[in-house]
Amino acid sequence: MKHSLRLKQNHFLKQLSSGPLWIVLLVVIMAGALSCAPSGALQDEPRAPIKQLSEVERPDPDPRVGLGAGVFDAEEAIWNLKLLSNTPPPEDFIGAPGTDLAFKDNYAIQGNYNGFIVWDISDPANPKLVVDYLCPASQSDVSVYGDLLFVSGEGLEGRLDCGTEGVQERVSEERLRGIRIFDISDITQPEYIHNVQTCRGSHTNSLLVDPNDNENVYIYVSGSAPVRPEEELPSCVDALPEDDPESALFRIEVIQVPLDDPASARIVSSPRIFDDLTAPPQSGLAPEDQAKVEQAREEGKFIIKHLGHPMILPVEYADYLLQLIVQERGGTGEPTAADSTALRENLPEMLGMTDYGEDRGPNQCHDITLYPEIGLAGGACEGYGLLLDISNPAEPYRIDAVADSNFAYWHSATFNNDGTTVIFTDEWGGGVQPKCRETDPYEWGANAIYTIEDGKMVFQSYFKMNAPQTSQENCVAHNGSLIPIPGRDIMVQSWYQGGINVFDFTDPANPVEIAFHDRGPIHAEQLELGGSWSIYWYNGVLVNSEIARGLDIFELIPSEFITENEIAASNTVRIDYFNPQGQPKFHWPPSFALARAYLDQLERDRELDLDSINSIRDRLTEAEKHVGPAKADLLKELAADIENTAGESSNSDKMIKLADKLRGLATAALSEPEM
Repeated sequence: MKHSLRLKQNHFLKQLSSGPLWIVLLVVIMAGALSCAPSGALQDEPRAPIKQLSEVERPDPDPRVGLGAGVFDAEEAIWNLKLLSNTPPPEDFIGAPGTDLAFKDNYAIQGNYNGFIVWDISDPANPKLVVDYLCPASQSDVSVYGDLLFVSGEGLEGRLDCGTEGVQERVSEERLRGIRIFDISDITQPEYIHNVQTCRGSHTNSLLVDPNDNENVYIYVSGSAPVRPEEELPSCVDALPEDDPESALFRIEVIQVPLDDPASARIVSSPRIFDDLTAPPQSGLAPEDQAKVEQAREEGKFIIKHLGHPMILPVEYADYLLQLIVQERGGTGEPTAADSTALRENLPEMLGMTDYGEDRGPNQCHDITLYPEIGLAGGACEGYGLLLDISNPAEPYRIDAVADSNFAYWHSATFNNDGTTVIFTDEWGGGVQPKCRETDPYEWGANAIYTIEDGKMVFQSYFKMNAPQTSQENCVAHNGSLIPIPGRDIMVQSWYQGGINVFDFTDPANPVEIAFHDRGPIHAEQLELGGSWSIYWYNGVLVNSEIARGLDIFELIPSEFITENEIAASNTVRIDYFNPQGQPKFHWPPSFALARAYLDQLERDRELDLDSINSIRDRLTEAEKHVGPAKADLLKELAADIENTAGESSNSDKMIKLADKLRGLATAALSEPEM
């Protein structure tokens, strides 16, 4: 109460102290009377307190459970989100998995196993197809910078000429495994200008824009395929590093791209960031999965060992590999028993799953999230999460590593905006298995949240999409990004056929789900690959790459978890481009929405008494009615009062931030034309 009265008294005294003496005396009398007045006397109307996150009730029963199956007609459940549009893929891309996303200006660029698609999302409710560029390769992860587009290729079927006939030979001059570079200065007509071949291909790529280098960008390449033959690409050595220091194993590749001559892009280093890592701890299979493996063995299906766990090779992929063996021997028609035997004997090598020794740690990363403004990267590297120093882009090095027996395949990483927390996702089962069943442990196929303390990662909690899914739905943690809600750490994330969700991890030990969208399975009787590959915030909307169903665009709506002011403040952030593994640092321009968002948070977290919060709100409203110097004076006075009483809040830092943003608004007001 004292704090609230002080803010009110200071405000009126400052406004009127330069007036006649009788007005000053009247104000003093009024200020004394306020001590006896009801606390809300100066409010236009009483406000209901904003609930704390722990007080908000969730849907019960959860509407995501039991949704009906279908491709474009599946049942849906949605909470605290609005689906603005769903756009099916173009004809040549139907049936091929949609993959990752990158953004430039008003365009969303969606990777696909058949190439890439460019959408104009300037009207999020009605995206327009701009380009459907047919250029098959797995998995066509995309990154963009300026007029350049970079596309990953890893599989054996990708061709240098983007042909659709694939490559059948074991050694071929036509094969593309690495990075394609396109000129998109005219985005309606992408021009394929160069490629950089790598020994293990590019499963994913991470684009680094060095704040200290205006002439180049850098691409970190993570390749997980087998090492290609030296006859196909010289200097590709398939040996352990101790046997040959030039080994293509146990390393990543760094490509330097000169911006004035992208056709001269080349590999400039191959950092060995995995040195001295030993095999991570592992947990066993869930009983349901163990029973399925045993049944598959009895049925003669192909079983592979993936990161220490037996896994059933999908039938369609086994058929593809058998056809490769048939073609390799120059045969035609159906595979023979001898072909099946050859596949069993050579399966680990064909899949790049050579056993390099039980005590060894990872030999590649899946994703590396680069955060240049803080000089750090998060490497999600098979059995480990790595923290890397990237202050020298060409020579990253490891500064910490963590492992967890509850994690099977460290897949991707996301930092909070301050770089004090990092989230790793676990793609248990490689994204093709159900890991969100009622019988699956909460910690499997989930996120692990770590704080970063003195260069070390300290575990805080797990977080998982928590609505049980069926055995017909591949469901596991996958790609997402921060949403720039000021003063909070909020992330949107994909979970394959577990849908998408939004969660708050401001308290990293207690993450809270605040929104979701989910569809029923692709097929009611069997597991067919589908769901959300990745979803990212981009300039006010959430854009989702659906593996089977095209492109979704959502927006957050106000709820008891997140206010209209917080959403409005997030929408003041604008970026020119975004890459999933190149994290930008968000900056919020001064705005009334931002000031009100901070006040909503002070109220939600009970960090300032409600009378004081409402007093500040009223003074903001009054200031907003003015223009020019009058507005500036009111805002500067309010900023000074807030700063002087910041110590009476349990979050003085947020009070200081609020005062600072009000001064920014005051400066902007001075350039406003007076009415």
